Amino acid sequence: MPVRRPASSSRTAAARPTRGTRSPDDDLAADAPHGSRPEQVYQRLRDLIVQGLLAPGSRVVETEVATRLGVSRTPVREALQRLQQEGFVVGAPGAQQARLTVAPLTRADVHELLNIVGELEGLGARWAAALETTERSVLVADLRALNSEFHRMGSAMPLDHSSLYEADERLHRKLVEASAGPRLLALHDSVKPQAERYIRMYISMLTSDIRASVAEHDAIIAAIEDGDADAAQVAVQTNWRHAAERIAKVIEVAGERGSW
Repeated sequence: MPVRRPASSSRTAAARPTRGTRSPDDDLAADAPHGSRPEQVYQRLRDLIVQGLLAPGSRVVETEVATRLGVSRTPVREALQRLQQEGFVVGAPGAQQARLTVAPLTRADVHELLNIVGELEGLGARWAAALETTERSVLVADLRALNSEFHRMGSAMPLDHSSLYEADERLHRKLVEASAGPRLLALHDSVKPQAERYIRMYISMLTSDIRASVAEHDAIIAAIEDGDADAAQVAVQTNWRHAAERIAKVIEVAGERGSW
């Protein structure tokens, strides 16, 4: 593991601890993609942002990231350009492009992102409802098992928020993969991690009662079982719209994170 340099600013992504004594330096160095391509740098930085290890509003300095990962600045620059295009990092208004920060978590963004995910997954549900009866029956059985697991995770004490999120993600991913083509999957893979930032950040404030989410999943599964494409699509859109509304209420109370 490379030697860590003293932090020069509490606002930089390379020196802001987020969990115990670990900092983003540790997490960057732990899986440094030596000699990597921009895709590997992109994946590593995106994971850190989605998991909250690079906090909303933190500075992301190209030279420091390159040093921590043991790569040249070129793949880092390309990765940051892609992250900026996708909305994971933003440039300061009026500043040079190199002055980037992790995108803040705002009510406006959560409304947009989660409803976009709902539209994409709604298409997946619509097409899943149109599958042949035998294939659809297998999918319904899988989805019911995943929803039961989600319910069980949400009822466990103590509650493991990370495991609960993963259980929910498995159900939604199964739904999308059942019948989606490569274009829908690519769009989903691009947008869903941005929505994941919000869910992971605020999930501890959203899990006092997951019965509503379980019931919404049941409605999705029932529509797919009946082969009702319209109802399946609307049920998924409703599930994500309600999730956006719940998180927006939490943000209203807790405040937006990373906004200046």
